[in-house]
Amino acid sequence: MKIIIPWTEIDWTSTRSSGAGGQHVNKTNSAVQLRFSISNSQVLNEIEKQKLLTRLAYRLVQGDEILIRNENERDQKSNKESAYKNLNLLIINALKDPKKRVATKPKKSSIRKRLETKKIRGEIKKTRSDKVKW
Repeated sequence: MKIIIPWTEIDWTSTRSSGAGGQHVNKTNSAVQLRFSISNSQVLNEIEKQKLLTRLAYRLVQGDEILIRNENERDQKSNKESAYKNLNLLIINALKDPKKRVATKPKKSSIRKRLETKKIRGEIKKTRSDKVKW
């Protein structure tokens, strides 16, 4: 599945980065914040919107907006591109349906081995106790 969010559906704001960096950090707005509203998107259909709203509930702000902040790079352009890639990856991964688990039974040999090792461990622990009858 390949969904690419158009730049026109994203609200961008730039702020000053936090942390070390000296004068460069203090005078440039290199950190980027992007906001993407799921319900206002033209690219996603209703089923995809519902999937995103439920699967990304922990990431949503103000009900239906995804907020991504990036300040890893020194310049604003790189931070913007990185945040955009993160948004697309987040949406693509959230829209993937998880594989159904196929229930399997353990093999008889593995059950037998497990019980044998339990028996051995039990015997070892029995010899440690004070109630050993000689």
